Amino acid sequence: MLFFVATCCLSSFAVSWLATSLMRRLAPRFGLVDRPMSGHKSHETPTPLGGGVGIWLGVVLPVAAVCLLVFWLNRLPTLPVWLPDQLAVHLDGIPFRATQLWSLIAGGTLLMVMGLMDDSCNLPWLPRLIVQFLVACALVASGVKATVFVPYPWVGYVISVVWMLVLMNAFNFLDNMDGLSSGIAMIASAMFAIVMLTATSEPRWLVGGMLLILTGALLGFWCHNKPPAKIFMGDAGSYFIGLLLASMTLLGTYYEYDTSLGRHVILAPLCILAVPLYDFGSVIVIRLRQGRSPFHPDRNHFSHRLVQQGFSRKYAVLTIYLATLTTGAGTLLLYQVSGWHGAFLVIAQVACILGIVAILEAVSLRRNDDS
Repeated sequence: MLFFVATCCLSSFAVSWLATSLMRRLAPRFGLVDRPMSGHKSHETPTPLGGGVGIWLGVVLPVAAVCLLVFWLNRLPTLPVWLPDQLAVHLDGIPFRATQLWSLIAGGTLLMVMGLMDDSCNLPWLPRLIVQFLVACALVASGVKATVFVPYPWVGYVISVVWMLVLMNAFNFLDNMDGLSSGIAMIASAMFAIVMLTATSEPRWLVGGMLLILTGALLGFWCHNKPPAKIFMGDAGSYFIGLLLASMTLLGTYYEYDTSLGRHVILAPLCILAVPLYDFGSVIVIRLRQGRSPFHPDRNHFSHRLVQQGFSRKYAVLTIYLATLTTGAGTLLLYQVSGWHGAFLVIAQVACILGIVAILEAVSLRRNDDS
């Protein structure tokens, strides 16, 4: 297991860190610079964009290397002794899933390119949403969809498309402060990887490996994006990581018929992603109540509320990290309880965390109204 984790994480970290370093130098030459000219932006100096390219390369190159390695291993008469037996038994099944995996990367690449275009020339929100919708529909049609316990298959398709759209835009919304979106995505990806590799009856190597690769790629970028950020991921990065996280959570197996675990474990993604989902939903509601477009940027995010309460930006980001870790820990507890009674306690814990967030936001809103 340690060999597998280290290989996935370290390879993607190295590629992402190096690629992001290169993008810091190349981005200004192509006009990919975020200038703090509008009121919703929290940075004070022009900062390169295009860090999403580093994340993309940090995922794509290690995945391509793994596919080539598997192709080579499957052609050998005997497997090398350094390959763990736990992985060797799954080699024959990897080519079968490779088509689906590369379909996902192709969709993510399309969104990454569209994000670069948006970073460069500010595309309208409607064409971006249409492209996201088409990519989500194509992936769901290819088999990247949720398993739902209802007799109507179309319900699973609709839930899957909506889930992808929500997460793509949720991480785009979170990209409003140094290290925030990348850090939250890194925590979520690592949490999901832990579940896939340790909490199920047997490790889910493919999904867990992809999540570890994403975690390493995000860590490599985060080293450049942590406060004070030297580069931003931009829409190119937020759309890509949102799609990958959404797809991996759909492909992951949570509930298993032949184990003692109940269906309550299907709540795992909601626990891990509770904070970004709450932030996304609350900001949409606030903007609609104010009669504005839900895609019009502003300072109504949780991170902005904390800054208005007197937090520094650094500690606002750290607070949201801890809130995400706390709700994510509930996911691991879900696998330690045997039924819905225990699951309700976990849900209550997550709800309390979100309640604290709501109180902080309400106090900030009241202060703004009074002023």
